[in-house]
Amino acid sequence: MGTKAAEALDVSLDELPTYLHAKHSVYMEVDGATYYLTDVNDRYWRVQDTTRLNEKGHYVDASELVPTVSEFLTLPFADGKSISDLFGQATFYASEKTE
Repeated sequence: MGTKAAEALDVSLDELPTYLHAKHSVYMEVDGATYYLTDVNDRYWRVQDTTRLNEKGHYVDASELVPTVSEFLTLPFADGKSISDLFGQATFYASEKTE
């Protein structure tokens, strides 16, 4: 899990799948909430709630695990809305890995 970059990304909904495949994660701010969109060992995708941590100090899952980015983008997680549904109101930030 990386840290949220200070500067917002300029990415379109059409570009987001390519970005996720290349970078493996991104932060999404929408409606006052921040979510971490990430893969699991490059095999499954999930949304995580950045306001909740588990006993290991990792973000808690806010969605089910799904095997494809296309399924991930349409998976409801926030009051029945998906990443695609929320995209127009969202701001995205890179996830920066600490050395």
